[in-house]
Amino acid sequence: MAWYDGLEETRVLVASSDSSATGDDTGRLLQLRHPKTGDSTSYLLINGGLQELNWFKQSYGSWFMGDYICEDGGLYAATPVDPVFILLPMFDQARMKNGNDPGKFRQLDEIIYIHDYPGYRCLSTIAESSMQIVCDCKEIGSTKFFRLNDSKVLAWMLCKVQQLKQTLVKLDKNYAARSEKEILADVVMILGEYLADDPWRKVLCDNFRLNMVEAVDVTDMKIDSVDTSTPSSFNPTVQEQTTNDKRVTRSAKPNKKAKVETNSHSIKDMFSRASRRGK
Repeated sequence: MAWYDGLEETRVLVASSDSSATGDDTGRLLQLRHPKTGDSTSYLLINGGLQELNWFKQSYGSWFMGDYICEDGGLYAATPVDPVFILLPMFDQARMKNGNDPGKFRQLDEIIYIHDYPGYRCLSTIAESSMQIVCDCKEIGSTKFFRLNDSKVLAWMLCKVQQLKQTLVKLDKNYAARSEKEILADVVMILGEYLADDPWRKVLCDNFRLNMVEAVDVTDMKIDSVDTSTPSSFNPTVQEQTTNDKRVTRSAKPNKKAKVETNSHSIKDMFSRASRRGK
């Protein structure tokens, strides 16, 4: 009996895998809110880390899996994402800040409880370790309480800006000839995909003396939405190690008729969008 017998649909998922990390290496799909739009978005919890799930599809393509051909040539790519981006909105809301009042300390279980999103419960360990960098923390007995700190959030965002600046210059030689302000505008624009406009992206723009229009060039850098929702039948259970740090996940046999899916990026577009304005 072949691995695909009796299954209805097949999907291909490529995810990074750190052999030195601790945690469940089989992976678990979670539905969480996108930190900017609030839309339901798919993420992969694997080896104690969180990865963002995106779907890409060329016009024509199929996958060869041993003696089986998957007609749908789409690809799910999971890439690591800083969990602070994902958790920042709920920590901001949970403190109930009012004006100059810094807000309230809250227990972690209260903060990450979101109705209709049980996936956040799986992030309690990640949240406790990662959110301390942007929160004030205090312990009463064995219970730890968190309160988001604006100054710490700004310091964390500035660190992200510097890291991304260095990465862009290395990836694209065109950035070497661009001004500091132009590079910063691109960096803030990219980070702004994961940050709410008010207050976080506005805080970054104010810090670098950029206006909101400079940080979002809608003509050259418009980014189409990517469908990251997980098909109802997508339940990755069969995994195959392809390299030391790449994993292909297969789950089910596809329908005979190819599906027409929209709102996807080609992989070429994914790697070229950051350099379009520099050309």
